Amino acid sequence: MTDVAERVAAVRARLADAARRAGRDPESVTLVGVTKRQPIERIGALVAAGVCDLGENYVQEARAKTEALAEAAPRWHLIGRLQRNKAREAVALFASVESVDRVELARELARRAEQAERRLPVLIQVNVSDEPQKGGVAPAALPGLVEACQALPALELRGLMAIPAAAPTPEANRAAFARVRELAAQIGDATLPELSMGMSGDFEIAVEEGATRVRVGTALLGPRGE
Repeated sequence: MTDVAERVAAVRARLADAARRAGRDPESVTLVGVTKRQPIERIGALVAAGVCDLGENYVQEARAKTEALAEAAPRWHLIGRLQRNKAREAVALFASVESVDRVELARELARRAEQAERRLPVLIQVNVSDEPQKGGVAPAALPGLVEACQALPALELRGLMAIPAAAPTPEANRAAFARVRELAAQIGDATLPELSMGMSGDFEIAVEEGATRVRVGTALLGPRGE
């Protein structure tokens, strides 16, 4: 699908420009293609265009997709809220889990990862905009969750993930992205080197504020199916 390849090229160009504006190497930012409610054919075209990291919101939706694209072997990242009873399957399906937001979930993921004889890379999701309906640990509780994750040998804590509140303009989210970067720095940049933040509408601002992963769906694949 040539339109997908063209979209990938356009997004990569925008990402590179944003990185250079911030004095960063564009290669320091990983483009994660968000595949929620997208058909296999378009996802396959995305991988063929060189996007090797894919993000899924739901374990159940990822099952068929990981099987269908097994030969292409993309890296799948869980970016949606996870229930503890899906932890075993998440460990089996995903290269990393970006949405750890409570100690109980971290412990269950660690238990399942140990059973699977693997070390699971994880990010802690921070509710940086203090939205009660959204997943993520409160900033004040972040140090405790970091400590809990570090105490679990089967988890490899890599950084933070955030989804700021909906904003009227991309620029309006700059303060939220900067806050995530500041939280990571307070814990220690060497402890939390990865920052997953920014989506189709605001990923350039996120890159300027330090994102090392951006999660882009519509800008790469077009509108989602319902």
